[in-house]
Amino acid sequence: MLAKVISSAVLGIDAYPVEVEVDIASRGLPFFSTVGLPDAAVKESKERVRAALKNTGFDFPLKQVVVNLAPADIKKEGSAFDLPIAIGMLIAEGILTQEMVNGYLIVGELSLDGRVKPVRGALSMAVLAKKAGYRGMVLPEDNAQEAAVVESVPIYGMQTLPQVVEFLAGAALLDPVSINIQSAFETYSAYQEDFSEVKGQEHAKRAIEVAAAGGHNIIMIGPPGSGKTMLARRLPSVLPRMSFDESIETTKIHSIMGLLRKGQPLIATRPYRSPHHTISDAGLIGGGQVPKPGEVSLSHNGVLFLDELPEFKRNVLEALRQPLEDGQVTISRAITSLTYPASLMLVAAMNPCKCGFHGDPFHQCLCTPHQIQTYRSKVSGPLMDRIDIHIEVPAIKFSEISSDTLGEPSTNIRGRVTGARTIQQERFKSDGIYANAHMKPRHIRKYCKIDADCQTLMESAMNRLGLSARAYNRILKVARTIADIEGSDKIASEHISEAIQYRSLDRRVS
Repeated sequence: MLAKVISSAVLGIDAYPVEVEVDIASRGLPFFSTVGLPDAAVKESKERVRAALKNTGFDFPLKQVVVNLAPADIKKEGSAFDLPIAIGMLIAEGILTQEMVNGYLIVGELSLDGRVKPVRGALSMAVLAKKAGYRGMVLPEDNAQEAAVVESVPIYGMQTLPQVVEFLAGAALLDPVSINIQSAFETYSAYQEDFSEVKGQEHAKRAIEVAAAGGHNIIMIGPPGSGKTMLARRLPSVLPRMSFDESIETTKIHSIMGLLRKGQPLIATRPYRSPHHTISDAGLIGGGQVPKPGEVSLSHNGVLFLDELPEFKRNVLEALRQPLEDGQVTISRAITSLTYPASLMLVAAMNPCKCGFHGDPFHQCLCTPHQIQTYRSKVSGPLMDRIDIHIEVPAIKFSEISSDTLGEPSTNIRGRVTGARTIQQERFKSDGIYANAHMKPRHIRKYCKIDADCQTLMESAMNRLGLSARAYNRILKVARTIADIEGSDKIASEHISEAIQYRSLDRRVS
């Protein structure tokens, strides 16, 4: 007898339907075969399904069993097909009928004792169920809160295989899982770190605020222990609050990687990722035989922090150029080519020289100017072209460390940042961008006009500080952001002066 159960799998960050067909024939020697490009985890479902059926009081048919996963030309991964395969076998054996199952999207991993265990990508699958108009979605109880974020589709969370069978047979009534999205947003939108905890470093905190207000990538240069990592960790707390659409897109990525905490329905805070400098290009950008998202995609709508930037492999850093430019990353393999979102703020940190003490008044630097330049040149020019703000973070003084005075809280800074972003969204509503950092040359010419005094200041800075030509547009973009923070329509000389301070790596090393 032939049975059909609708399930789902994830390709990229979106789900697609998979029809699980189970055919059981009584003639011939018993065997179990799974077709439809299954990976090892899918093939092993035979043993999990066999044990789960036996240990929950059902018989595993000693017959010829063929399971087909359609469409057959896409490779299937993971253990989410265990539950639909088991249900298909129960239909084929007459315990359930096809009509009982029609219209339900069913996913879930089975343990050997029949418990239904969580799977990855439940949110994407729930979005698919809504778009396809299914009558409901049956999935593990641990994934129910996550899937229930998608309204207008009934979500049924299950604990065991017998519970699923009773529900489909109509022997047990079960209410769909529902959540209060607004309440969930409030619950999960709190940040653990706050800028009020940062002692001193007012100049660096101001640069962080400017970077957040314009979506600018930023690099911090300072000796060990000056607080670069502490500042970076608190940057997400001053970014504008996530919208619902941003939250859904971010949650999808973390869901397919299995990074959601148990019971967490969605991600409501800006992601912060800080990979070690030994990471590979596949780990940073994404990769694998079936491409998976990397750290740049896990940082989508948030912050990617690269500490000790010159210590990263050159090819790893060069791979960053496309996602920083396009806001997405495309990974091509023989099997398929997938595109993942990667709209992020890059925050990098490095020592001023190899020994770490160039410019430190408390420690002697033993590096020559040539050694300092060689160390800094480990980061290529094309990557530095995509970093708008360079800020020096000096060693903090004892008087600042020992002070009991708290700094300005993140909520105050976020208010100014949100105000500046609102101005930019209104300005760029017909240009297809949303922040000053994404301005192209045509946008700079249109929105960053400066008067004669500002031109004179720029020329003087270029000549006296030895700023490179690439710094010109960066200074204008940052000055536009500073003006937005102050609510000014025009870029004034004080805005240009502050922006010039944020190009320290373009100055000649002496």
